[in-house]
Amino acid sequence: MDLWIVFLIFLSLIFDFLNGFHDSANSIATVVSTRVLTPRQAVVWAAFFNFIAFLFFGLHVAGTIGKGIVDISVIDSNIILPPLSARVPGTC
Repeated sequence: MDLWIVFLIFLSLIFDFLNGFHDSANSIATVVSTRVLTPRQAVVWAAFFNFIAFLFFGLHVAGTIGKGIVDISVIDSNIILPPLSARVPGTC
């Protein structure tokens, strides 16, 4: 069971990385295609604001989930795994 939990956490981190990777590319593409910023400036700008966003917007989503909206007693691998495996990276 412990190995299964480690696998789910690993899968979640990979999903989060790929999802953020695609979101960053979409936000950068807009300013680069309109020639507002150079590609290098856009990447630096996106990295900076992704890194400091929590300072301005806080951790409201994590706080909301931690306050009881999600009942931890019903969460198990049957709830976590299907959404993570449903999206194939690189597709819309």
